[in-house]
Amino acid sequence: MTEGNVQQLNSASLGSLDERVGVPQYDRTSVRPGIVHFGVGGFHRAHQAMYLDKLMNDGKALDWGIVGVGVLPHDKRMADVMAAQDCLYTLVVKYPDGTLEPRVIGSIVGYLFAPDDPEAVLTRLTDPATRIVSLTITEGGYHVNQVTGELDASDPGLAADLEPGALPGSAFGFIIEALARRRAAGVAPFTVMSCDNIPGNGHVARKMLAAFARLKDPSLADFLESEVRFPNCMVDRITPVTADADREALASQYGVEDGWPVVCEPFTQWVLEDHFGGDRPAYEEVGVQLVEDVEPYELMKLRLLNASHQALCYLGYLAGYRYAHEVCQDKLFVDFLLGYMDSEGTPTLPPVPGVDLDRYKHQLIERFANPEVRDTLARLCAESSDRIPKWLVPVVREQLAADRGIDHSALVIASWARYAEGVDEQGQPIEVVDRLRDKLVERAQHNLSEPLLFVSDRDLFGDLIDDPRFVAAYTAALTSLHEHGARATLEARA
Repeated sequence: MTEGNVQQLNSASLGSLDERVGVPQYDRTSVRPGIVHFGVGGFHRAHQAMYLDKLMNDGKALDWGIVGVGVLPHDKRMADVMAAQDCLYTLVVKYPDGTLEPRVIGSIVGYLFAPDDPEAVLTRLTDPATRIVSLTITEGGYHVNQVTGELDASDPGLAADLEPGALPGSAFGFIIEALARRRAAGVAPFTVMSCDNIPGNGHVARKMLAAFARLKDPSLADFLESEVRFPNCMVDRITPVTADADREALASQYGVEDGWPVVCEPFTQWVLEDHFGGDRPAYEEVGVQLVEDVEPYELMKLRLLNASHQALCYLGYLAGYRYAHEVCQDKLFVDFLLGYMDSEGTPTLPPVPGVDLDRYKHQLIERFANPEVRDTLARLCAESSDRIPKWLVPVVREQLAADRGIDHSALVIASWARYAEGVDEQGQPIEVVDRLRDKLVERAQHNLSEPLLFVSDRDLFGDLIDDPRFVAAYTAALTSLHEHGARATLEARA
């Protein structure tokens, strides 16, 4: 395919794209909105929107089109791309052997940039046709105090939304205002479907939104708690940040000019609690597991996949690697990951119906080792203060309570502290990306003189600092990382 054959992706070009590129087999002009989604990023477009597109290709769910909403300043770029491409984008599945499988997704039928027109967002949210509001707003978007588990209402966006008569600006503000307007108009509430990597994500969304509503209107909080459904779900698909090379490959190999394609691994999983306030898409017909209890699957994913990402990213970065597949093609690191999963992660899990855990764990290593996905360690290391407390600290607590080993987990936490110093083992600067960056880096600067300062933050680690076993394991791990480095520390444990 030459540059002269490259076509801008939009509705007009769909019929003339390379035949190797899958396109919607349905008339998009007949798709009607039924879902409003906050946080349209790579993962949503590789996952939930993909499942709906599959249903639509089967001639179903045409009244469940997605309208995306962006509330943050950086969402303006997504708004611009969506506008230029009629909300179409290319999902490129990357197989380990180098095979690419591009497919244009058409299930997103609108995108609203909230700062430009808050009332347009509220109009869509209050429309009776909107029956589901879904969320991928990241772990930090729920404003949970990591220790108390209660709402942290200190966020400036939440505070602004609580001002009398204020038009909403946050996802929480829009959802609560829309529910208030629907209640006043006698319109049934929508279902709120969190798709973020949080244990009990539906329960957390319900609790935090109710707490926010109570600050605004206690009667509305009562209404939310009694009338609005919040299904839990577990979502899984490795979706790295789109790189310029991905755009270039799509243009040069397939003739598609896409401002923001999405790349992902072949594996995908969605385990969803069948707990909706009204009707829903027939997700089960396209591979979604509808279950009564999501928790076993959720804990499996959070404590094996997500926690293992943390187990490989800091140690791998410190040792000089920059991609997940590089780390997982190194037997020393693979043995450490399997050691964590077998001896610390797995013992904290309840039985997982229908899952062979040993096979699942080895499949994780294979997925991480996919060289085509090129998932950066920098992405996995970002926003650790929202991840480690939810994914790994609970493992440490349960292992300590059961008098079982914590050496792997303690080393992972120590490697985070070492990474947060902002310099790798080769003396190169590390860009620490975290909402608590300043506090984390300041504490990490004292790792040598005050080795327990980093983990004394009770907002992140609770009372682990009071446990002698954790203190001993963490201190030994941090000392070894400073004196010997990541690789030698792992070799000493092998």
